[in-house]
Amino acid sequence: EVQLVESGGGLVQAGGSLRLSCAASGFTFDDYAMGWFRQAPGKEREGVSCISSSDGRTYYTDSVKGRFTISRDNAKNTVYLQMNSLKPEDTAVYYCAAASYGIVTMDEYEYDYWGQGTQVTVSA
Repeated sequence: EVQLVESGGGLVQAGGSLRLSCAASGFTFDDYAMGWFRQAPGKEREGVSCISSSDGRTYYTDSVKGRFTISRDNAKNTVYLQMNSLKPEDTAVYYCAAASYGIVTMDEYEYDYWGQGTQVTVSA
């Protein structure tokens, strides 16, 4: 059974930090690109960041560049999203996802598996 389990969300003041984790199981983690998406209330889901399966390439949406860092630990089948200098507009449910294509992409249709999400709330 494929599972993606996010953790690390919570309530933080603006300017603070959180680190999201996503533990994967049930598929060959090393072969998959991993992405983080988010959905704020009343808004469409958007891609935040992704990391390729093997060469470490990353992508960040413009609004988080310089503040968020994605990383992966293939030995632990886990992907992380370090979020610094958080802003109220970062408030959303954050989802991790896995793409068998392996390369950096923020096209949701390329992602095969999705987690249930973790809430991040940033207060002003």
